[in-house]
Amino acid sequence: MKRLALSIAVALTALTTPAHALPAEIEQAVTAVTPRMIAWRRDIHQHPELGNRETRTAALVARHLRSLRLDEVRTGVARTGVVGILRGGRPGPIIALRADMDALPVTEQVDVPFKSTVRTTYNGQDVGVMHACGHDTHVAIMMAAAEVLARRRAELAGTVMFIFQPAEEGPPFGEEGGAELMLKEGLFNPPMRPEAVFALHATNRESGRIYTRTEGLLAGSERIRILVKGRQTHAARPHEGIDPITIAGQILTGLQTIPSRQMNAVEQPVVISIGRINGGIRHNIIPPEVEMMGTMRVLDEGIRDDIHARITRMASEIAAASGAEAEVSFHEPNPVTVNERVATRRGMQAVRAALGDDAVVEIPPIMGAEDFSFFAREVPGFFFFFGVNAPGVADAPPNHSPLFSVYEPGLQTGLKAMLAVALDRLSVPAGAAASGTP
Repeated sequence: MKRLALSIAVALTALTTPAHALPAEIEQAVTAVTPRMIAWRRDIHQHPELGNRETRTAALVARHLRSLRLDEVRTGVARTGVVGILRGGRPGPIIALRADMDALPVTEQVDVPFKSTVRTTYNGQDVGVMHACGHDTHVAIMMAAAEVLARRRAELAGTVMFIFQPAEEGPPFGEEGGAELMLKEGLFNPPMRPEAVFALHATNRESGRIYTRTEGLLAGSERIRILVKGRQTHAARPHEGIDPITIAGQILTGLQTIPSRQMNAVEQPVVISIGRINGGIRHNIIPPEVEMMGTMRVLDEGIRDDIHARITRMASEIAAASGAEAEVSFHEPNPVTVNERVATRRGMQAVRAALGDDAVVEIPPIMGAEDFSFFAREVPGFFFFFGVNAPGVADAPPNHSPLFSVYEPGLQTGLKAMLAVALDRLSVPAGAAASGTP
């Protein structure tokens, strides 16, 4: 613990004072909670859990929220989710703050004392588990935000719903999970329907800033599954069978012509990626079938059905040309993540007021996807990224890389930004409308 405290203290010396600032008492609270926030992040990082399996993380969160004497703490939401309700001392709106808890089947290669060595079975394979997308930072920041706000509940005009969500990266195949299941279970049903929902995400960009845009920020996505059915034979006599491995290779190449040759890359950006191909058990046996798993991403929901048809036609006709069959299916559709225009402008204004005008960077759309989109489809949403690159580092490994790393002082930026957005809403008396916004 002494080594941990010392390393956190050293990290904090790198923090710089922003040109603007939150109220002095909030700045002091942020400074006070930061060592614990970083310690929580390291603990969660060292003990990562995959989607719908976040039992340890959920227990840590629930224990902390109960220690803050929140008005309500619910567990087991959408399997492993946790929801905390904090009612302020004055009447006002309901807002929701969301953090996702799940890790990825990635074997960590970052050399830190709290490196993950966890292993598990995923899709039938022995894999490492790592917070390679920064969800450990999201949970730690939201735990810190809950502490800062809970200690000032008498001053708050309104109610805060803290959502600790499982399975943002998608539940195991064949299971339900994530934001969609939380809503299906009634999370936003009256009387606890929020007027707005907010979330943040770590990104390999310059620390000390947030990155966002109004309207379409992140792509809509779906899982693709293609089962290529051939006919098994001896590898020395391929003419006596139908080789699904060769056909899968042709399908893989053919699919790339959809975004590159069939779509207008400027007006209709599309990404189709295959991340897993599985087939065969032995070097000299051509197997009977090959399974391909991948993802499609679109920024225009209106072309989703058209892309489905193109993928299905491409796979089916390539397979048929060799006497095989291809079964194509699509799973777990996520909508485009849309930052509601007025709520986002108001959120950006709150962050600029707290952290400085140059702290907000407007960015073009990103082809990554987020199931926060389900929340933002229900009520006005504002989603933003916060940078976690060390100072002077421009080309850091991206999210989902085994080398993804976090400059921990950057967590303060995420915390301050989230507090600024929340306090902007919670300082408005019930029935009042700031800037005419929702």
